[in-house]
Amino acid sequence: MMMMRTRSSSSSCSFFLAIVLVFSSLCLASSEYLDSTTTTMRIGTSITGKQKCNVYQGSWVFDNSYPLYDSRACPFIRKEFDCQKYGRPDKSYLKYRWKPKDCDIPRFDGRDFLKRFKGKKIMFVGDSISNNHWESLLCLLYTAVPGTNTIGQANGSVTTITFKDFGVSVSLFMSAYLVDIEEQKIGHVLKLNSLKNGNIWKEMDVLVFNSWLWWYRNDSRQQWDFIQDGKKIVKDMDRMDAFRKGLMTWAKWVDSTVDTTKTKIIFQGITPSHYDGKGWNKPGVINCGSETKPISGSIYPGGLPRAWFVLKDVLNQIKKPVHFLDITTLSQLRKDGHPSKYNVFGGMDCTHWCLAGVQDTWSQLLYVALTT
Repeated sequence: MMMMRTRSSSSSCSFFLAIVLVFSSLCLASSEYLDSTTTTMRIGTSITGKQKCNVYQGSWVFDNSYPLYDSRACPFIRKEFDCQKYGRPDKSYLKYRWKPKDCDIPRFDGRDFLKRFKGKKIMFVGDSISNNHWESLLCLLYTAVPGTNTIGQANGSVTTITFKDFGVSVSLFMSAYLVDIEEQKIGHVLKLNSLKNGNIWKEMDVLVFNSWLWWYRNDSRQQWDFIQDGKKIVKDMDRMDAFRKGLMTWAKWVDSTVDTTKTKIIFQGITPSHYDGKGWNKPGVINCGSETKPISGSIYPGGLPRAWFVLKDVLNQIKKPVHFLDITTLSQLRKDGHPSKYNVFGGMDCTHWCLAGVQDTWSQLLYVALTT
């Protein structure tokens, strides 16, 4: 475990860059899509405009007051996501605000967030996309209270930043599949019916889950050698079926174990990648490297990914309250929001997101979901 305190951004940068877990793999995302559809997620009455609206349906509008923070003032950003530091020449991608069709959502207020969640424990659980999102929320909070007293801890799969002046901890638990991977004599086994880390997760006040990016991988970076489904162990199986079964194990854990009167459960929608221009009516384009503007309007031509429908179906079967942070379509519209080659490795990354950037809107919508 590592632990250290800091009071200012100038003295804390080197420490936090050291404790934040570094994951060097850049992940490719699935190109399988189905026809677009809509989902209705009703949000409460504190939003300006109509009494209720679908905050996930809308479009991106240029707003010169953005971004919500200067990335240079945030010590938590991984080198893979710090696009301005690594030479991205354009800045227009920083200037877009998400505008729901039928209402206006509040601007993210980091100080208000910390006051509301005083003494609470928030945890992101998932893969490197969760890491990306976790850093977005940390940046929004840290830059809202410059000079605040913070402490960082790293212990195994968990990294935690605590805002000591407010007693708020924001943790990242790395779990690419949510269900367990165990080392056995035959190798590493992905166990679709086993979820042991839940005993840690259920102690949190807010849980933000995410999974999908690693389920379809079949290259040398795959984390398992076999899949166990019930008593049957196989070398491989249909990945979408495996994803569904893993999610159902997680869903049963929520219903059987989590006290949702104490713990709020959020599941983040499927994050899109932009490696195939056919998705935005540019056949022949093979990555996001030349993209500098969002797609106009509210519809992504390529439609929603198959995994979105699987996730939505599983969430609909849960008896306890779970909020679906449905960021898929709004993120599909942001083909300009990825690091592309502007990262420490110089590799083409059209899966993760620049910080500051698109994921700050995810954090804004998380703020709305938790406070309305």
